[in-house]
Amino acid sequence: MPRPVTLLYFAAVREAAGTSEEQLELPDAVRTVGDLSPFIERRHPSLAGSLKSVRYAVDEVFAEPSTPLVAGAVIAVIPPVSGG
Repeated sequence: MPRPVTLLYFAAVREAAGTSEEQLELPDAVRTVGDLSPFIERRHPSLAGSLKSVRYAVDEVFAEPSTPLVAGAVIAVIPPVSGG
């Protein structure tokens, strides 16, 4: 059963995706955080290959690849931060 979630994109990922936020339904095949990158790259081909170093947060908590994705989750896609 598809699960509605909100994806939040930050910094360079936001620029490449062309949006800062989207609401979508996750298909059954996308059950964990580890399943997200290929799914997002299919939705936004401009992100292909650039999600290898991102961190994901689910409901404001950094998530591991095994973190399950549930209906109503808010998922942040956070690229590495650089600065000086």
